[in-house]
Order: sequence, then C-alpha cells, then structure tokens
Amino acid sequence: MNNTGNFILKGSDDSWLWESFKFPSDTILPNQGLAIGNSLSSRQSATNFSQGRFYLHFDGEGNLVLATRSVPTNVYDEVQYYNSQTSSSTDALNSGYQVTFDGTGAMYIRKTINQTQQLNLVAKSLPQASEYYHRATIDFYGVFTHYYHPRTFTGNPNWTIFWYVPINICYIQGEMGSGACGFNSVCYLEDNGRPACKCPNGYILLDPKDAYGSCIPNSSLGCGEVEGSAESLFDLEVVNDINWPLSDYERIYPSEEPVCKQSCLQDCFCAVAIFSGSGCWKKRLPLANGRAASTGGQSKAFIKYRKSDAPPVCQALPPVVKKLCRVDQDADKEFRAEVESIGRTNHKNLVRLLGFCDEGQHRLLVYEYMSGGTLARLLLNNPKPSWSMRTQIAIGIARGLVYLHEECNTQIIHCDIKPQNVLLDEYFNARISDFGLAKLLMINQSRTFTSIRGTKGYVAPEWFRSNQITAKVDVYSFGVLLLEIISCRRCVENIENFGEGENPILIDWAWDCFQEGRMDMFVENDLEALEDKMMLERFLMVAIWCIQENSSLRPKMRKVSQMLEGIVEVMVPPCPSPFSTTG
Repeated sequence: MNNTGNFILKGSDDSWLWESFKFPSDTILPNQGLAIGNSLSSRQSATNFSQGRFYLHFDGEGNLVLATRSVPTNVYDEVQYYNSQTSSSTDALNSGYQVTFDGTGAMYIRKTINQTQQLNLVAKSLPQASEYYHRATIDFYGVFTHYYHPRTFTGNPNWTIFWYVPINICYIQGEMGSGACGFNSVCYLEDNGRPACKCPNGYILLDPKDAYGSCIPNSSLGCGEVEGSAESLFDLEVVNDINWPLSDYERIYPSEEPVCKQSCLQDCFCAVAIFSGSGCWKKRLPLANGRAASTGGQSKAFIKYRKSDAPPVCQALPPVVKKLCRVDQDADKEFRAEVESIGRTNHKNLVRLLGFCDEGQHRLLVYEYMSGGTLARLLLNNPKPSWSMRTQIAIGIARGLVYLHEECNTQIIHCDIKPQNVLLDEYFNARISDFGLAKLLMINQSRTFTSIRGTKGYVAPEWFRSNQITAKVDVYSFGVLLLEIISCRRCVENIENFGEGENPILIDWAWDCFQEGRMDMFVENDLEALEDKMMLERFLMVAIWCIQENSSLRPKMRKVSQMLEGIVEVMVPPCPSPFSTTG
C-alpha cells in the first residue's frame, strides 16, 4: 500500500501484477483517474457493500455519466441523471478521454493534452492536499460527492462535503425504475444535498431496515371489494407539493378539484390523483419518481387510504406525553433535571423535547413520537433483529452519548442508560430518552456529588463506593447495554433458563465466552453475527473495556464510538473485575 492509497501486488522481479487503482469500487482517490469505459458502482446501503443501483461511467464518447440500473439484473442506463457533456461529434480531440483526480484534490476531464474541463461545481477554494485528505465517492443514494477531511485528527470523524452532482438527486425521472427513492416513496432534498425518502401516510417500508427502499400500502386499495361502496371504504388525504411524474394512466382536462377527488375515489385503479392548474392526473400503483415539488401549494396530491387505516389529521407524528405521578420534592427535582438537560440538546440520536407543563401539581413532558418502540422490546423479538441492524443501533447510541459528554456546552451525564431508555424511530435509528436522572456538569467540572441513581444491572460499581461520579458511569451502563445488543439477552436472567456451565449474569458470561474463544455461545449461534466475526469480536472487546470495574480503565465515549466504527484499534481487554472467580 503506497502513500496515495493504491494497493499494489508485485512480482518477484518487482513488476506490478495488480493495483487497486485500476479496479475502483465506489470511490476514487487523488492520483487515481478513470479511463474511457471505467465505472464506479454505489453500494446497496450504508452497511451492505454489494453493488447498488447507481453507477458513474466514463462512456465511449467521452462523457462522465451518472445513471441508474436494475438490481440484481444489472441492466444499465435505466435513467441517466447527469452528463458532463464533454463529447464532440465533430472533433474527436475535443472529446473527453480521461477523468483526472490529481494530487492537489482537483478533479477534471482531460480533452486534449492542453485542454481540460473542471468538474468542481462550487466557487470556493480547494482545501490544500497537504492539510486535508480527499476522496470522491458515489454514495449509496446516488450522489457523486467530493469529500475532504483534516490530516490532523480534530475529534470529528465525519468528512466534509466540497462539491457534488447532481444538485437535486430527487429529480431522477424515467419511464423505468423507481426514481431516487423506492416505489411509492417520496424524495425530499435535505440541506446538504442528500435525499430523505418518506412513505406517504397509509404506507409502510417494504423492508424496515432500508430507509431508501420501496413502500407498500397498509391494506389493499385494489378492485374487487364487496364490503361496500368506495365512499364507505376509502377516503383521500390531501398533501400539497408532492408528485410521482410518469405514473399517470389517465388525465382529465379541464377539471376542477372536487371532480378530480371524486374521480379517484370511485376508481378502484386510482391510488393517487394530482390536481394542478385545471388538470387532474390519476395514478396507479406502483408509483415511481416520487418527489417534493415546489409549487407553493398550487399542486395537490389526493392519496387514497382505507378508512380503517386513517392517517392523523396533520402529517406531524403524534407527541408522547410523560406524566410525573409523584408530586414530592424528589419528583420535582427529577422533572427540572429532565427539562434542563434535554432542553439543551439537539442531536439525531436523542429524543427531542417538544414542550412541557409545570403548573401547580401537574408535571408533563411532551416528546416527539418514536414509532419503533423501545430497544428492550426489539431485542427480545423472535426472530431476533438482524446483526446489521443491531450494530447500527449500538453505534447510534454511542454517538448520542459522545454528544452528551463532549459536544454540549454543558456536559450531561445521563445516569440511566438501559434498553428501556433507548427509543427507535420508524427507520430503527436509536434515540436516547428519559433524562429524569441526568446530571449536569459545568465546563470546569469532571466529577459531581450525587446520590445513587440508575437501574439494577446497569449501575457502575463506583456508585456504591463513593458519591463522586464521572461520565464513566454512562460508559459502564453502555457496556452492559452493548452486551445485550450483541447477545439479545437481558443483563440478568433467571437461573432456571440456563444449562450447565452457562451464567445468568451477562457481564460474567461475556468474559467467560471471550476468554474461551466461544463467541458462538455468546450469540447463541447467530449465523449472521458469526459470519461477521471480526466485527463481533471487536464489539465484544469494546463492551468488556466499558464494563471494567476500575473506572480509569474504561475509555471515554468518543473512543468507544471510534472503536465500534473501526477507526481506532481495539486492544485485548483485561478481566473486567479483579475479584472475578473466572478471571
């Protein structure tokens, strides 16, 4: 591996037999180029590295092209959604012949020896290659992006976007394929140019683990109903400024809004009608090319749903209200702690506090609704959640704790990390909740005095030895939680449920299995986890580091997060308890 990132295999005579730069996957690096006929292929998802449905291709005419393809048949050019326009039908020398990503981080298409066309689409200076790493990747959602990252680690593992194409991925549109998102989904463009895919009300994800995938209706919208008239079975939800172009099967023109609505409601083929101007476009399933359309409310979508699956009055998710039943001094302290701590936070892995009531003896907290329920319920499902889902949930919780411990203006120690206090949204993203026991630390503090808090099984040993605690108590609780995520077991089980040699105390059982090299026993022969043995071992070692009885041996949550994501090497941990009979 040389300093440019090129992995080279050499023969005995020092000749190059193979190099990774000539076989790119989804990324190219500085000093790497693309010749005519070369391609980059996106992965299927953030965690699935098999080929996805987006690709970048330097075609035979000298154009750099972004397009979609059918998966798994890999039929190319379903829809072409970017073209560099660097070919010339009259002058071959004026056509592109190589994509160059040079050592400075600049990217351009060479036309002749002395002529180039710059690809950078932003009017800002290029970050210096001496100070920053550069890469260009076709991400799994189809955006080709130039990223950079400081060579000197700053504590932030994320790469910064320099430029990207296309400007709006949601505008992918073609006769074939689903568009930027899956079928029956709607694409919304986020501020950073990334797509967010949402199912309309009355629809759910076909695969709950694929947030960018297709949606299916909660119940049948088709013909052949015998329970009653269309009006008695169905209704229409009105949503402004969304559309599914090219999914029409009938157009009514001229039309009026009531006529358009009634026509779709009474037509058993119609799933959605779009009314705009004086036109009505009726659409059947599956809907393709779904996207938000900026019309200022001039375009309306009438989305059919079965009345038994009626959506909420507004599109916003319902809030969750937490009521404190006790009205004593401790309850009042708990309420104030929760409002003060979560009111300071803003992170994608924390539940948002929408409001509160503090009137007389009434103490109410209003949270955003999390449709996925608690992590505790998910882990005990049969069948158990997939290994890939569990690892992403663990990484999300770790990132949330990094934010609380190191990125808030005032450090927050949660004090009660457990699966019941981790909620999941509709895409199974982890959100830390219930800050009722949280403790705030000023910038110049590293320790605080407090009475014992937390839940049996997750409480760090120092709670019982001293009333002086640090953020390391959350690290310990996270370690126990991580073991539960890995094994899909409670931290303490009834001994009647276990065979000879097994341990109902999860932290002891984890050390026994690790010491004996029997990770298969710890995950109860979870084949998906065992196929990913390196990550399984890494996660188990990280958990054991977190549950060290000596708090000074526990890593900070930032290092925990980096170890889980494979950024930092994980050393072999010692026995977590110096008094362990199995250590």
